[in-house]
Amino acid sequence: MAALPSCFPFRLNSARMWPMTIPFLPTTRAEMKERGWDGLDVVLVTGDAYVDHPSYGTAVIGRVLEAAGLRVGVIAQPDFRTTRDFSRLGRPALFFGITAGNMDSMVANYTAHKRPRLNDDYSPGGRPGLRPDHAAVVYANRVREAFKDVPIVLGGIEASLRRFAHYDWWKNEVRRSILLDSRADILVYGMGEAQVVEIARRLAAGEPLHGIRGTAIVAGSEFKVSGSRLEEPRGPIPGIGDQGGSDIIEIPSHEEVRGNADKFNEAFRMIVENQDPYTGRTLVQGHANRYVVQYPPAPPLETKDLDAVYELPYARGWHPSYGREGGVPGFETVRFSIISHRGCPGECSFCGLSLHQGRIVSSRSESSILKEAGALTRRKDFRGTITDVGGPTANLYGAVCGRWQGKGACGNRHCLTPTPCRNLKPGYEKGLSLYGKLRTLPGVKHVFIESGFRHDLLVDPKARVYLERICRDHLSGRMKVAPEHSSDRVLDIMNKPSFSVYEQFSALYRSICKKLGKDQHLVSYFISAHPGGTLEDSLSLALKLGELGIHPEQIQDFMPLPMTLSGTVYHTGKDPFTGKDVYVPRTFRERKMHRALIQHKNPKNTPLVREALKLLKKQHLFPKLMPGRKTA
Repeated sequence: MAALPSCFPFRLNSARMWPMTIPFLPTTRAEMKERGWDGLDVVLVTGDAYVDHPSYGTAVIGRVLEAAGLRVGVIAQPDFRTTRDFSRLGRPALFFGITAGNMDSMVANYTAHKRPRLNDDYSPGGRPGLRPDHAAVVYANRVREAFKDVPIVLGGIEASLRRFAHYDWWKNEVRRSILLDSRADILVYGMGEAQVVEIARRLAAGEPLHGIRGTAIVAGSEFKVSGSRLEEPRGPIPGIGDQGGSDIIEIPSHEEVRGNADKFNEAFRMIVENQDPYTGRTLVQGHANRYVVQYPPAPPLETKDLDAVYELPYARGWHPSYGREGGVPGFETVRFSIISHRGCPGECSFCGLSLHQGRIVSSRSESSILKEAGALTRRKDFRGTITDVGGPTANLYGAVCGRWQGKGACGNRHCLTPTPCRNLKPGYEKGLSLYGKLRTLPGVKHVFIESGFRHDLLVDPKARVYLERICRDHLSGRMKVAPEHSSDRVLDIMNKPSFSVYEQFSALYRSICKKLGKDQHLVSYFISAHPGGTLEDSLSLALKLGELGIHPEQIQDFMPLPMTLSGTVYHTGKDPFTGKDVYVPRTFRERKMHRALIQHKNPKNTPLVREALKLLKKQHLFPKLMPGRKTA
């Protein structure tokens, strides 16, 4: 495939960047009037509070559309029980853009034990209950009630990972594509800046929405699949089936995957195999008498376009209307952070990032990041500390691979497992150059990296200088890594490196900190009750961590996310690539025992630890796990 051109119609002049006072996008008629607007081109509806910061998807999409010359408004966390809030900005000239927010609404609303969360960091004052379950569907249907014929565009992580028929753990059922339940006109999957600009352009020009990369649409009953073509009476749909008839793949239908685990796995494999922007083909999935049509993924943004997105004038704060509630808690973790890159080649089975941002890493230019940092230092509330410079994986800023430009990621091997590919160049020199220059900016006292690191990349002797510099200058007292488990069998299902690599890194990290005279902690994340893991595996992990003197607090109870490999294994009980059966801890009682074994030092876990050891017939280990407590 030839190089894919940029879709952006704008380029920013640095002189235009960061005016002294940056107005928020309007959220009320009064705010529209202040700008002299009597109507809007686009209205964005989000399940999060409105925070105008590049870590929030709604802010990014809003500013991108604004930079393209459109009038954009935001309706944040509307009352979903009526249409009143959805009507308050009027009917937009082009479309409503709808997102559940930065998280899937079910993850935001419920714990790993399906209990309602007591707080929501993306809501004013951390208040829960301000977004509905399956928020994108609810919002879209309310918009459809209020404005019958207005185009609706879905986007964000919830839409992205529910674009095909998918397993919903919270309902314990295979649901239809979110496109059908929402009655939306088009869905944007992945990072959507280029797609929404093209959608806006086409709607303004009265052109059809077929064939846009990184989107999915619904084809009605008048269409039919014929071989590798999706046809209609007037001929092939523009953009699909018209290039020699070889670019369409039909995957098992909703009706097939709903009742057949093997068909579900087959569909998943085909989706994953067509996730690359350079090799992916158009996918079609039947839903009764209609089809969900997914066009190939959009290419990742080039550096100049990524720079343009993050150099847009964000207010970098929560909307003033939240002042009485103390603001938005989640914003405090990113207030003085900088996003340096996108994309994750790690492909962790339980994570949706590789499906959403893609495997190809795109990095901003050093000059763009320095420009943003310089603007941060001029803020009255800046106290000298840049809290994070990172992305999905902290130590992949500037990473490159010879295949990424023009060929895409490898289809026959993973980038990092079982060992990192020799063709992946992590870009440590670029990272150290950037961090060093950030430290010399006037007003900057500290430049920390709080994003998580891939420890399997840091055991390479070539990374020693980078690791020592990070430990010396860029940690706020801790480094975050994610070994996840000690069982290599479970780690293989997770697509994570062997635990021996973590042990090697842990020893290296301690030796470097000792050499530097630094008292810094290694924060290690683990997952309990992941598919493939038995109680015996969790006990082995507990004993192994005890030998290492580690008593983990960062434990994540496994949650099967839609369209992830781990979520698929949880639903079907099989590895979709090998067909082998996989043990899955399913009951809440067993899941709690997994966590209790790993966190056996917590006195509250004593009954569950005792119960687990009894099931394993290893009660003799109770004194070792919980010394000083009664065995019965």
